[in-house]
Order: sequence, then structure tokens, then C-alpha cells
Amino acid sequence: MAKYFDVHPANPQPRTIGTVVDSLQSGALVAYPTDSCYALGCQLGNRDAIDRIRSIRNLDDRHHFTLVCHDFAQLAQFVRVDNDVFRAVKAATPGSYTFILPATKEVPRQLLHPKKKTVGVRIPDHVVTQALVSELGEPLLSSTLLLPDEEEPLTQGWEIKERLDHEVDAVIDSGDCGTEPTTVIDFSGDEPEIVRRGAGDTSRFE
Repeated sequence: MAKYFDVHPANPQPRTIGTVVDSLQSGALVAYPTDSCYALGCQLGNRDAIDRIRSIRNLDDRHHFTLVCHDFAQLAQFVRVDNDVFRAVKAATPGSYTFILPATKEVPRQLLHPKKKTVGVRIPDHVVTQALVSELGEPLLSSTLLLPDEEEPLTQGWEIKERLDHEVDAVIDSGDCGTEPTTVIDFSGDEPEIVRRGAGDTSRFE
């Protein structure tokens, strides 16, 4: 059964955040809220949890996982960002955007797009997510909690606990979060490509 953590949305309890991070460092797969919707998250090198995410979401090897970062300095360790992209990404973060960029050698191979060698990165505008990533000290490997054959991601902690009780190790509930996934912008080509229109405003990339 998944552990259930009730976390204050504006002032997350440090002890609870610490307990969740300890679980992540011990190999846990957690469901947690973000500024766009709930996500599944684990440590970067946790192959078992990555396989569990693929199974829960029925994903193939072309799926772009996302590295949820604390700040731009951390993001820049894991993707290559030229000057033009730097300005565009910097202006849109923190926020409800995922950016697809060429990965550095810091990113485990199994997380990369098999042909492009790219990975998704984002810096969320959410107090609880920021507290988790800050305490963890590295990006949280994530994927939107969108179940197969469902049009909208799950957004209620109690419902996630009920439906995924035996598939995740912990659920963090901090109240309502967004119902739309992030807007996804692919910067790996010559021009920015809007891959998915979601919670973030796309006008600045068009």
C-alpha cells in the first residue's frame, strides 16, 4: 500500500518533505502535485521505478521523460542550452512548461530519446515541488500522471491513492493543483516546435 502524506500547500512541513526524500533515495516511486497537474517521480538512476512508470502509463521507448529541476543552474547541468534558447527558457521559468533539449552526459542513457538523444526539463512554479527538489539535491525524474486511455491526468491525491495504491509507494497531497499538463516546447531543432499545448502560454514561442 502507498503511504499518504498530507502536505501544506504554502508551507510544506520540512519533516514530511524529508521523509518523502528519504523514500525517493531508497528507491520509491511517488505521485506528487505540480503547477500543471500530478506527476510520477523517482530518482534519476532508479531503473525499477522508471520501468514502473512505463508500465503504469503504457509508454514506449520514444517517450520523453522530464527532469524537474530546482533552478536554472541545475537545469543547465543536464541539457545543452545556447544563448537564444537560454533567453527563451529563462523568461518562461519557473512555470508550466517542459523544454526538450539535447542532453549532457549527466543524463542516464535510458532516459534519452533513442534517436535524438534529448530529454525534457522543467522548473515548476509550485511550492511543494520546489521543496522536494531542493531537499533531494538533484532533479526529480518525472512523467505526467496520465493513465492509458484517459484524456485528463489525475488531479486529486485521494483518488490517486485509491487507484494506484499498489503501483506507487507514496502519494503527496497538498490540495488542488492544475488539471492541464505542461506546454511542451522542443528546442532540439532549428526552430522551436510546440509539441503539446497545455497550461503554459505558447504565444512567446510562435
